[in-house]
Amino acid sequence: MTHMSVTKARSEFAEIVNRAAYGHERIVITRRGKNVAAVVPTEDMDLLEELEDRMDIEAAREALKEEGSIPWEKVKADLGP
Repeated sequence: MTHMSVTKARSEFAEIVNRAAYGHERIVITRRGKNVAAVVPTEDMDLLEELEDRMDIEAAREALKEEGSIPWEKVKADLGP
């Protein structure tokens, strides 16, 4: 994984995007030696979003198992149209 300062990334932005898009490279942008952002291939972003969705689904399933939860139909009826 490549690390690059914000200043350098600003001047080489088009190249960084191409390296991520076509070279499938992950580039970490740093400021004062600390990681602040990353430019990643869209495939990496898609995988991250899929992982987050799976985590949300699992959390929802666990919440549904809890006693005292309120059925969706009741919540919907209480909120009205």
